[in-house]
Amino acid sequence: MPALDLYHDAVKNALLIDGWTITDDPLRLSYGGEDVYVDLGAEKIIQKCF
Repeated sequence: MPALDLYHDAVKNALLIDGWTITDDPLRLSYGGEDVYVDLGAEKIIQKCF
């Protein structure tokens, strides 16, 4: 697993404050038999207002 960079916690906290849900920390993807790591997996439900 890779090391976290200097901004990791700041970005994570900003996303949480903005209403995002952190789904993975880090997000691990398998591609071609290799594991690839992305800093964060996050999601936010977008609601339509009519």
